Amino acid sequence: MPDDSSGTQTPDLPEEKEPDYRFTLANERTFLAWIRTSLGLVAGGVVVHQLVEPLHVEGARTVIALGCVILAIAVAAGSYFHWRSVQQAMRRSMPLPGSTLVPILALGATVIALFAAVTVILL
Repeated sequence: MPDDSSGTQTPDLPEEKEPDYRFTLANERTFLAWIRTSLGLVAGGVVVHQLVEPLHVEGARTVIALGCVILAIAVAAGSYFHWRSVQQAMRRSMPLPGSTLVPILALGATVIALFAAVTVILL
């Protein structure tokens, strides 16, 4: 391991180089798609809370709206960290990391949709 200026050893980091701009732009487009999804979830939460008539279950609109907004926060935050890890992997010529956003979004949307369906149809 090489020594830095303070005399302590630093771990060997892979050499970073600028990736092909097309891959960088594709990574950015993917990030922006996740952000659009997040904004759509926020808009859906606001619409449910403000425009949907009260349901038979007290507080159901609030739960659905909060579910949308919480999922939006998770997707927005996760998209940044995913973008950054993909960018770093490309710069280091390493394999691209997997995404936890897909299962989070799928599970979150399924839970919200099932709750909404049960609330609207069955109750």
